[in-house]
Amino acid sequence: MPDHAEVEHLKIEEAARRNLAPLLDPQITPEALDLDRDLAGDYGLTSLNKVLFLTAVCEDTGVALSRFTERDVARMRTLRDVTALLSPDAETAETAETAETADAAESEPAR
Repeated sequence: MPDHAEVEHLKIEEAARRNLAPLLDPQITPEALDLDRDLAGDYGLTSLNKVLFLTAVCEDTGVALSRFTERDVARMRTLRDVTALLSPDAETAETAETAETADAAESEPAR
């Protein structure tokens, strides 16, 4: 039986597939999409359609789009990238920078 994180990941993947397929071609079924194909290079997804796609997936999954920086969005090159970054335990650029700042502060000698 899958744990909670796996169930959430599958829900995000399903929402990503369901929202991407109609943007690409009405003939493509969500199940036919390859998780590892490049969204722009292989599927021809434009930057505008990527924003529309990510907005719809975020709305469907309850993930705040504002959680992601421009760098995070640029890292979302495949469906696998999208589902990984939208997962509740994913590290975004913002959380990584916060962690780095905290680590740096902890490693500074006390004055």
